[in-house]
Amino acid sequence: MIRFFPILIVTALLSSGCQFGGIGGIKRPQREAPLMTPESWISASKANRGKINRGWLKNLGDPKLIKITQEALNNNHDLRVSALLLESAKEGTIIGRAARFPSLNLGGSNSRSRSNQEPPNYSSNYGLTLSASWEIDLWGRLRNLDRAQYEDLVAARADYNAARLSLVANTAKSWFNLITAQQLLELAEKTKKSYDANYRITERNYKAGDVTASPLAVQFARNQVASAERNLINQKLARKEAARTVELLLGRYPNGELQSGNTLPTLRGKVPAGIPSEMLLRRPDLVSASAAIRASAERADASRKDLFPSFSLTGRGSTSSSKLDQLILDPEAIAWSTATSVAQTLFRSGAKTASARIALQQNERTIRRFSSQMLRALREVESALSTESSLSEQTKFLTIELRQAELAERQAGRDYSEGLVRIISVLEAQRRAVASRRAMIFLKNQRLQNRIDLHLALGGDFNNGP
Repeated sequence: MIRFFPILIVTALLSSGCQFGGIGGIKRPQREAPLMTPESWISASKANRGKINRGWLKNLGDPKLIKITQEALNNNHDLRVSALLLESAKEGTIIGRAARFPSLNLGGSNSRSRSNQEPPNYSSNYGLTLSASWEIDLWGRLRNLDRAQYEDLVAARADYNAARLSLVANTAKSWFNLITAQQLLELAEKTKKSYDANYRITERNYKAGDVTASPLAVQFARNQVASAERNLINQKLARKEAARTVELLLGRYPNGELQSGNTLPTLRGKVPAGIPSEMLLRRPDLVSASAAIRASAERADASRKDLFPSFSLTGRGSTSSSKLDQLILDPEAIAWSTATSVAQTLFRSGAKTASARIALQQNERTIRRFSSQMLRALREVESALSTESSLSEQTKFLTIELRQAELAERQAGRDYSEGLVRIISVLEAQRRAVASRRAMIFLKNQRLQNRIDLHLALGGDFNNGP
C-alpha cells in the first residue's frame, strides 16, 4: 500500500484542479485592522504633564470604595457568568488541540448462540476491537483551527476583563450616586426645617400686623413648605433606589438599606496631557475584537485549505474467542489491518469554495467591527476629556455663585431683622442658596462620574502600565 501512496497524492491533486482555480480568487485573510489613532487628544489639557499613580480607584479619594468594589467582584452574578464563559473557552482550546493528534477507540462485543439439536448446545463468543485514525495535517488546516481556538480564548479572557472593569466602574458610579442621594436627602431635610421656621415667623408677623408681612408673603412661605415636603418625599425614594442599585451590583438583596457616607470625595490630581492614543489598545473590548480578527483569519485560512485533499492514516486490530480469558492473552488470534486514505471532493457544486468565501467575509466583518469599535472608543475618550475641562470651569463659577448666594442669604436675614427688607426677599435669598447647594452636589458627582467614564474609556489608569 505504501508504494501506491505517492500515486494517490498525485491523483488527488490533479482531480482537484478545478478547485485550485477557485483558490486563486480567494485572497488570504487579514489578521490586523488599520488603526485610526490621533497623535494626541484634541481635548487634553496643556498643563500638568506628570503621570498619575496607578490605582485609579484610589485616586477617586473614597477609602470605602475599594472595599465596595471588591465585594462586587466577589459576589456579582453577571461577572460569574463571564467567568464561566472563560472556562468554556479554555476547554475549547483542548478540543481544538486534540484534533491534531491521533484518535484511539476500543470496542468490545459479546454474543451467545443456541443450537437446534437435542440436547441444545450453547456457545459464547467475545470480541475486542482496537482502531486508530490520524488525519495528517499536511496543509496546516488543523493547525489553523487550533490557533483559532486559542484566539477565542484570548477574546474570552478579554471579555472577562471587560466585564470586571465595567463592573468596577458601574459600582463606583452607583456608590457616588448613593452618596449624592444621601447628601440631597440631608439638604432636603434641612431645607424643610428652615422653610417651616420661615412660614411660622411670616404667619405670626402677619397676624401681628407687621407691615413687612403681607398675604402674598404668607402664601409664598406656605408654597415653599409644600415644595420642600414634596422634595423630601422624592429624595427619600431616590435614596432608596440608589441603595438598591448598589446592592444589586454587590449581589445583595436589594432592600435599599445600604448605608453610605454623606460627603462626596474631592478628585485628586488632574488629567495629564499627552496621553498616548495607543493606550486604547489595552481596552479589553478592543483586545477581544482584535483577537476575533485573528480567530476569523485562522478559520478563513482553514476553509481555504479545506479545498485541498485530506490525508488520513487508519489502523484496526480485532480478536475474538469463545473464552474471555483468551481474548487478550493470545496474540496470534489478533487480526490487524492498516490503511492510508486520500480524500478529495470532486464535485459539490462549489459548496467548499462558497464556504471559504463566507469565512473570508466573516474575517472582513470582524475587521469592520473592530474599526467601528475603535472609533467609538476614540469618541468616548474625546468626550470625557472635553467634559472634564468643561466641568472644571463650571466648578470655578459655581463656587463663586454658591459663596455669593450664602452671603446674600445671611445678609437678607440681617436686613429683615432690621426692618430694611420684606420677608419675601429673605425667602427668595434662601431659595437661591438652596438651589446653589443642590447644584454643587450634582456638579461634584458629575465630575466623579465623568472621571470614571474616562478611566473606563482608556481601559484603566492614565499611564500605560498593566
